[in-house]
Amino acid sequence: MKRAYTVVDIKAMDDEERTIEGIATTPITDRMEDIIEPAGAIFRLPMPLLWQHNSREPVGNVIEAKVTKDGIRIKAKFAKVNEPASLKERLDTAWGEIKAKLVRGLSIGFSPIEWSDIKGTYGLRYTKWEWLELSAVTIPANSDATITAIKSVDQAARRATHGAPGGQRVVRRAGKSGSPDASGTKPPVRRIFFPE
Repeated sequence: MKRAYTVVDIKAMDDEERTIEGIATTPITDRMEDIIEPAGAIFRLPMPLLWQHNSREPVGNVIEAKVTKDGIRIKAKFAKVNEPASLKERLDTAWGEIKAKLVRGLSIGFSPIEWSDIKGTYGLRYTKWEWLELSAVTIPANSDATITAIKSVDQAARRATHGAPGGQRVVRRAGKSGSPDASGTKPPVRRIFFPE
């Protein structure tokens, strides 16, 4: 499963209902030089809303999703329970961190279906993809620090790819762009990161 991140632009928040409205993804180039076309999303509602991409820690559901040319606008509802105590505490903590803007990011988890290379880059343009989940993720409140951190990780990976010291070793697998072949094979993994 692939992931794409964005800083959540919360348009509305209802504390009683524990709902948020915002933008899940946009058609801009991400930190891996990929572009995910909103119009290519295939999904079913309600969709799992996870905490930090942990499938063992669901916190609610995406209950509305509207695809526009600027991105996918969502409405998500965080669960609210009275028992068991451990679940109540986990859900209350997640909602509290969203309200306090300690967790300000959204990230989509998806499976690619159709894609093409972006000329002049290592990136891919995903034109058709199955949207599997949306996660609330931690991104620093300082947007400049967030951009700097993302760029530094990406630059270290690029240096390693070209044999420069530092960063991570990146293995790129060869493969054709496009949709699955006649055997129904999924697209090849484009990047595999190995920590040094």
